[in-house]
Amino acid sequence: MGLTKQYLRYVASAVFGLIGSQKGNIVFVTLRGEKGRYVAVPACEHVFIWDLRKGEKILILRGLKQEVTCLCPSPDGLHLAVGYDDGSIRIFSLLSGEGNVTFNGHKAGITTLKYDQLGGRLASGSKDTDIIVWDVINESGLYRLKGHKDAITQALFLREKNLLVTSGKDTVVKWWDLDTQHCFKTMVGHRTEVWGLVLVSEEKRLITGASDSELRAWDITYLQEIEDLEEPKPKKIKGSSGIQDTLETEDGTLEMDEAPEDRILSCRKAGSIMREGRDRVVNLAVDKTGRILACHGTDSVLELFCVLSKEEIHKKMDKKMKKARKKAKLNSCKGVEEDPEINVEMTLQDEIQRVTNIKTSAKIKSFDLIHSPQGELKAVFLLQNNLVELYSFSPSLPTPQPVRTSRITIGGHRSDVRTLSFSSDNIAVLSASADSVKIWNRSTLQCIRTMTCEYALCSFFVPGDRQVIIGTKTGKLQLYDLASGNLLETIDAHDGALWSMSLSPDQRGFVTGGADKSVKFWDFELVKDENSTQKRLSVKQTRTLQLDEDVLYVSYSPNQKLLAVSLLDCTVKIFYVDTLKFFLSLYGHKLPVICMDISYDGALIATGSADRNVKIWGLDFGDCHKSLFAHDDSVMYLQFVPKSHLFFTAGKDHKIKQWDADKFEHIQTLEGHHQEIWCLAVSPSGDYVVSSSHDKSLRLWERTREPLILEEEREMEREAEYEESVAKEDQPAVPGETQGDSYFAGKKTIETVKAAERIMEAIELYREETAKMKEHKAICKAAGKEVPLPTNPILMAYGNISPSAYVLEIFKGIRSSELEESLLVLPFSYVPDILKLFNEFMQLGSDVELICRCLFFLLRIHFGQITSNQMLVPVVEKLRETTMSKVSQVRDLIGFNMAGLDYLKRECEAKSEVMFFADATSHLEEKKRKRKKREKLILTFT
Repeated sequence: MGLTKQYLRYVASAVFGLIGSQKGNIVFVTLRGEKGRYVAVPACEHVFIWDLRKGEKILILRGLKQEVTCLCPSPDGLHLAVGYDDGSIRIFSLLSGEGNVTFNGHKAGITTLKYDQLGGRLASGSKDTDIIVWDVINESGLYRLKGHKDAITQALFLREKNLLVTSGKDTVVKWWDLDTQHCFKTMVGHRTEVWGLVLVSEEKRLITGASDSELRAWDITYLQEIEDLEEPKPKKIKGSSGIQDTLETEDGTLEMDEAPEDRILSCRKAGSIMREGRDRVVNLAVDKTGRILACHGTDSVLELFCVLSKEEIHKKMDKKMKKARKKAKLNSCKGVEEDPEINVEMTLQDEIQRVTNIKTSAKIKSFDLIHSPQGELKAVFLLQNNLVELYSFSPSLPTPQPVRTSRITIGGHRSDVRTLSFSSDNIAVLSASADSVKIWNRSTLQCIRTMTCEYALCSFFVPGDRQVIIGTKTGKLQLYDLASGNLLETIDAHDGALWSMSLSPDQRGFVTGGADKSVKFWDFELVKDENSTQKRLSVKQTRTLQLDEDVLYVSYSPNQKLLAVSLLDCTVKIFYVDTLKFFLSLYGHKLPVICMDISYDGALIATGSADRNVKIWGLDFGDCHKSLFAHDDSVMYLQFVPKSHLFFTAGKDHKIKQWDADKFEHIQTLEGHHQEIWCLAVSPSGDYVVSSSHDKSLRLWERTREPLILEEEREMEREAEYEESVAKEDQPAVPGETQGDSYFAGKKTIETVKAAERIMEAIELYREETAKMKEHKAICKAAGKEVPLPTNPILMAYGNISPSAYVLEIFKGIRSSELEESLLVLPFSYVPDILKLFNEFMQLGSDVELICRCLFFLLRIHFGQITSNQMLVPVVEKLRETTMSKVSQVRDLIGFNMAGLDYLKRECEAKSEVMFFADATSHLEEKKRKRKKREKLILTFT
């Protein structure tokens, strides 16, 4: 067998040109002890941390493949929970930037994440209609709450009570008692999806936002409090009308409650606040103090309301009362008979006042609020056009005026990038969109120049890399100088869109093709500049080739003898450059050819079409060598790697693929973009590829020295497919559960399957080693002397440990969040051995908490089989005794430690009090000294 042809692997190097992607939400994060300066924004699969003051990216929290859909900082400000599109959650440390904890439980994208007040629990809601509560400290799932019929939109923990309130697209708001993990109340007072909810007024009021222009307010009354105060009860507690109590809500719909004994609180509609926006509420939030309420719709206006305190409401009502009395007095003077009783009704508008509106420069996707130490309120916005803006205002003023204090714009384009090109030295990258041209440094990924332009469709660096030329949608050629960033000249080249340009191989001119059915040839020339004495670069048209169809793409052959022109009639016509005579017609595509390229030696031409195929043709006779089904959607761009017959294609199916035009082989797929890819550019050296997509990101791919072998590549693809299929398989059945329902918080993934396999391998090794030990003892007995025992290499690698200790090491190595799922897929035949081992570990007192967790889980899921197995009865009996004694020992130890910590806390407090008094005394002494000095000075002056 001959040597296989070696290819070199391209790998993802960086994501740039993106400030924030639309799917997730922006949040303020605390970094280096500073609040209100740094924000975290989703950026495709990563999270970028931006410094608002400097406008710089200071940290990247790297994701894997899936897009980020939700962010939530922990209450202590040290961690950031990140939800992804595949339903996984990762918790990153903001100090190190590493994601150490992963939670897998949801089947679809995460829509909401919320920490409880202490940051020990995290609630996640998803498009799969489930809510899961996770234990952040133990890194495992606690329970799954099922009940909503559509995607969850918001979830909130209550501070004082162990309750959770959630809203969904199924138009209901549900209240959950987390002690018993059941839904005790469903509010059905909404006609449309509930998009957001917040708790204000010390959690006595709930405000919900739906698909209309009103924010509904609900008064919450906790029934224990009513009974304590012996006030008249707002609702009948002991229902005489059967078990179900139904209440009329505002819309005349019926509100259903569980059995009346289960009621924990009651909700009554207090009224509505009208928004100015007519569309749905997109985001609804309050600041940390619960005083400022903010919401926005699908437009660019954030509406701000102030929730007044009890004292402020009383003052307001007193003023109203005075006014009413004055009015009554005036009326009585005029002789109008008035009611002696003056009643002033308190409305919801008196309690929640409109403060101001903030108008941003584009549509708002998400926002976050924070109070600065100076008493100002800061609002940060992630906008639809790849932009972050920060506004601040002081809510204490009678008419607060929001001021834009900073914005992050330089790091990306406002719209999709439609054309990319490399400079001849591989260092500069040009990207152009509907409104601007940007030049990037490839090594630092910093934007060096930004120039405004018209809607760009094609571009290239003029030889010498000092100027660039852009072709626009209106048919103009725009010539820019890079040193000054000025537009030198605009030339009307075509009547329609200028779809394509190709630089001539002799570098003296170029050719353009447009929607006006013509191909035009241009030469570079130096003309006298009116403003200065020096000459400047310009272009002049030399020839025109008129055709019957719109021109979509043009390309010179490297020897400059032939010109390939792609037409709207799905053919590619080849002409001689010198005489413009027709040479060949390449037909065979079913839809127009959008992109094409000619190889460096002029032997091959590859064409990519909207019919998803790539065809490779010979340029000598125009014969089709091969037709490849390249992408699952239109092929948008195609380019050969310089000095080779390898080429890259980019498709609307979010993929970039590399092909071999000699062997017609698919070499590798570069996955990373989350939306359609519009264009790509290969550097002149072939070491770099840069691509742009509808997800607003630019991605840089780099050629490594690592050889790529096709058979291995196909094998890896098959493995990846298998791993994906494992996660999509049916979840393991649990006794006592209906199929399809999952009570546990986790889900089966390739990691849990691998963990279960590791446990099985460890148990098998333990069985083999114990059998060997028995044999060895028998041999020693027969021989009457000690025979050396061969040691297992795996046990040697772990430091010559015993087989049972190796099993314990494997259990310790399984991630806390994957433990239950791994034990769930474990066959029962391994359980008896595990129980015997657990008994050993318990007696030794090693890892009591972990062993208890595994033991109780196994007993729960294999209860029937364990209790019916006579062999296991004595084992379980022994386990019961040892477990109880060991657990009580651990509990005593924790109790002792807590008492010790309490003591230390009291000691510290006592010390700090002494310090405080000492400080106060010294402060007083200082004041006295200063006063004496002043008196002396006055005396001397007098």
